[in-house]
Amino acid sequence: MRRTARGIPAVHGIPAPHPAHRSRAVLGTLTAAGTLLALLLPTGPAAATVQNSHRSPTAHTSLGAFWTAARMRAAAPLDLAAPAKKPGTTVPHSAPFKVSPTLPRLSTIPSAASLLPGSLPQAGGPWTGGGAVTKTTGRVFFTYQGRTASCSGDAVTSSNKSTVLTAGHCVKLGGAWHTDWVFVPGYHDGEAPYGKWPAAKTLSTPQWTASEDINYDVGAAVVAPLDGKKLTDVVGGQGLSFNSGYSKAMYAFGFPAAAPYDGSKLIYCSGTTFKDPLFSGDHGLGCNMTGGSSGGPWFTSFDEKTGAGLQSSVNSFGYQFWPNTMFGPYFGDDAKNLYTTAQSS
Repeated sequence: MRRTARGIPAVHGIPAPHPAHRSRAVLGTLTAAGTLLALLLPTGPAAATVQNSHRSPTAHTSLGAFWTAARMRAAAPLDLAAPAKKPGTTVPHSAPFKVSPTLPRLSTIPSAASLLPGSLPQAGGPWTGGGAVTKTTGRVFFTYQGRTASCSGDAVTSSNKSTVLTAGHCVKLGGAWHTDWVFVPGYHDGEAPYGKWPAAKTLSTPQWTASEDINYDVGAAVVAPLDGKKLTDVVGGQGLSFNSGYSKAMYAFGFPAAAPYDGSKLIYCSGTTFKDPLFSGDHGLGCNMTGGSSGGPWFTSFDEKTGAGLQSSVNSFGYQFWPNTMFGPYFGDDAKNLYTTAQSS
């Protein structure tokens, strides 16, 4: 993909939606991990009735054929204007809550230090360490405004063995739920080594579905069984950590598709996070991932040898005026509630 004169990832002519409520003051410009975002404050009330989930009407058997290698390679990031948080919005915190990873037998776990990526920090580069993350992390593909688009996602431990976490704007944007939604774990240059898993249901936080509050840009999908098997029985599931605090050593993963990346391989960043000092309550991390990485997982307690950790955020956005820095929502009570709802669906 090309870049514009300002270095913002160029997209393929997908028009921006126009939120119903905007303030007159533009606070800044955001580059979402999967999109270009203008940071605007919503001023109007949310709709009286907001659906926080969406059941896919698409026949599951048809999506595998629809998402050909060529169509997956061509799927583009979105171009949109998105609202920021409302004044006074805060992410509630409570006691920390953790879920352990569930790992199947791994065919490749590096044992030599020479096979491991460099230690913290890492501002962005291909993941060469192998392990569970190469199976649980994948690309997300969907149709948005009649055009094919992509994000990233992660299979997590869940009671239904079918839950994928991603960003909120990777399931719903501009008031509409995405269609033709599939998760491709272990994606590599058009290949789907573990299958293409259609979403039976997609979900997001109440704050994102009502007003696209960037502090709650978390989404989930419950995928249908594939060939009689459930997702985490095939690829395993990463653990989770909610209300784990700020200033943590984290690893972020995704499939950025805008230059200098092309979406063909798994990319990672690592370092100590910080709290966004500007317009959100999100985690920040030095990272050069670009469009298409939205929804990719951030891990605490990540083990490079096994490729397993506790997911604590997702790639969400970056400020245009603050290059090579990624931001991800704090996994607080609402993210936990989303996970609980998804795994019980």
